[in-house]
Amino acid sequence: MKRLSARVKITLWFSIALVLIVLLTYVLIISVNHQVVQKTIRDSLIETVENNVDEIEFYKYIDTNDFDDDLDFFLQYDDGYLEIDDDFLDEVNQVYTALYTSDGEFVYGENIIASETVKLEFSDSSVQKITVDGELYYIYDKQLEAKGLEGLWLRGTVSETQGEHDFTATARISLIILPLIVLAAIVGGFFIAKRVLSPIKQISDAAAKIRQGDDLKRRIEIGEGKDEIHQLADQFNGMFSRLEESFKAQQQFVSDASHELRTPVAVILAQCELSEQKNGGKNDDIKTIERQGKKMNRLINDMLSFTRMELNPQRYSFEKLDLSELCETLCFDMSLIKDKNITLEAEIEGSIFVNANSELISRLISNLINNAYRYGNQGGHIWVKLESKEGIAALSVKDDGIGIAREEQQNIFRRFYQVDSSRSNGGTGLGLAMASEIAQFHGGEISVDSVLGQGSTFIFTIKKSVD
Repeated sequence: MKRLSARVKITLWFSIALVLIVLLTYVLIISVNHQVVQKTIRDSLIETVENNVDEIEFYKYIDTNDFDDDLDFFLQYDDGYLEIDDDFLDEVNQVYTALYTSDGEFVYGENIIASETVKLEFSDSSVQKITVDGELYYIYDKQLEAKGLEGLWLRGTVSETQGEHDFTATARISLIILPLIVLAAIVGGFFIAKRVLSPIKQISDAAAKIRQGDDLKRRIEIGEGKDEIHQLADQFNGMFSRLEESFKAQQQFVSDASHELRTPVAVILAQCELSEQKNGGKNDDIKTIERQGKKMNRLINDMLSFTRMELNPQRYSFEKLDLSELCETLCFDMSLIKDKNITLEAEIEGSIFVNANSELISRLISNLINNAYRYGNQGGHIWVKLESKEGIAALSVKDDGIGIAREEQQNIFRRFYQVDSSRSNGGTGLGLAMASEIAQFHGGEISVDSVLGQGSTFIFTIKKSVD
């Protein structure tokens, strides 16, 4: 599975936290809102009943002339009359109020569950509950105490679902608004994380370039700032500057040392050749010196090639190169080597062009083939194949030689690394490293597939030239 980036991880955790917060908010809204609604229902019930208490009065006698401007309702009660003020509300906000005698006889008002509350005893100033057909009702009784009203009760009833509409509306609004807020926060968090982590990505890219060694002048440019990220970038830039200076000094030393060594090595080889001529070529000590001198000469030339490419890459200009023709020529020439009686066979697809430097690409191909000769078996084979695959030119050099152990394969492109120095056959340990450097210089790459004792296949890939 592909590893998640830091930006995605931050956004993911941020999103999970937000979703959990929203879920918790929903639970709180449902719980608190339900409690608030139910309390509001009970308070509304009590308030309505208490207000209606003042709307009922008892009169021993009535004079209709005193009530000409009122719309009051009169009931005969006991030895007088009950005046029920026109402000008496049978129903308000789904709260129903009815007037009863202490014996439960209905006198006035409205009670939507009258039949179910017939046997429910009156309880002064307290809220009772009763369930009717699965629906909960609150009931509030108030005993009338004014003169002449003894034995009368006001009973208020209200359903629990009175506030359901308001509760549902609140929940619906929350259900719409909160996810939108979460979505906006997630999108915003993603872009904020991208912006915050962008300098770190630049630092990572610059460090990768430095590790590859192909852009030591690269620096991290993230603008002005004094936060921790900018301080980190400044520290890395300072480190890169020191690395660049150190690498330049190292490369210059290698170049200078190689140049200085060429002359004495050339003198040593010349003296060996002269001594052999004088001794008839029979001096083993001179042959040993000459053999080691030639090895040193190859090593110096390889080191000079490395430093020239690193210190002065602009000297290697690119051109539209016929890779097919170059491979055919090199394979023909190197097939004449016949070292260890090894046979070289080539399968070259025609008309494959790349943007490259012919000198360096020739060096790359020669190094791969020489490596196959060096580690091939007596009477073995080398197969060179060039083909194009979806805009890519692929060159493979395969042998049936000694092969490379799996644990050694990651190291073979390091400079001076040799799998088995006792079987190096005069190699300098720079051939594959040089080939890898040349491949990277051209934006390509080299890979190896090898089985110990069965041979190796080196594959060089590079983009084809666009016509």
